[in-house]
Amino acid sequence: MTEAPALGTPAYGTRVWPTGIDLDRAEKRLTVAFEDGKTFTYPAELLRVESPSAEVRGHGGDEKKIVAGRRHVGIVNIEPVGNYAIRIEFDDLHDTGIYSWTYLYGLGRNKDAIWQRYLDALEEKGLSRDP
Repeated sequence: MTEAPALGTPAYGTRVWPTGIDLDRAEKRLTVAFEDGKTFTYPAELLRVESPSAEVRGHGGDEKKIVAGRRHVGIVNIEPVGNYAIRIEFDDLHDTGIYSWTYLYGLGRNKDAIWQRYLDALEEKGLSRDP
């Protein structure tokens, strides 16, 4: 397992704060531990298809795009964005999402429901997780 960038001090307005980040490139997953004792493990595919980027989220509130074919996506690199977030670079060259600690915490807490919603959307649109 490889370590992620060093963490700084909490930024103003941050409600949750990480105490550790572990990027496992071989297993294609990111694990983030938070100061409240919760630890969440995120598959790279989930992080990619739920990217907070405009490419995925759209420029308005209801424009979210369904990203198909990312079953095998991996994480190439992560880097800090100030003290409040990380930017994830995926091996499909997507690298524009800024994952705030608050976003990651919410994604972790609601992972099962978010994942099921994604699978349902793929099925509804006749799309697949496979490339």
